[in-house]
Amino acid sequence: MKNLLYFFVLVACSMLLQFCSASRKSEPIVGKSFVASSEKVKHGQELFMQNCNKCHPGGEAGLAPAINWNPAPGFIKRFQVRHGLGVMPSFNSSEISNADLKDILVYLKARKKF
Repeated sequence: MKNLLYFFVLVACSMLLQFCSASRKSEPIVGKSFVASSEKVKHGQELFMQNCNKCHPGGEAGLAPAINWNPAPGFIKRFQVRHGLGVMPSFNSSEISNADLKDILVYLKARKKF
């Protein structure tokens, strides 16, 4: 029963992400550099660069879709990080702790306002 629930959540998330995917629709921001506004944002930025940047360079599209302006709520993003989706690998709590994942999401939120 639990596996069936995970399957339905995964299908729902993939459908939501398909319709809410955020591709870059403008030129890259030039002349402005992102400055972390707090320690949590700075830590999230460091973790993002270590774990996510190779596929989402600077949060833009690369090997994976852009995530800077992705409108999906945080619980969807957490689910995707923990369970993977499509070609995205999953990251368990020994790879990215829950606190670290929270900091990454704080960074992405701050980046969205940039």
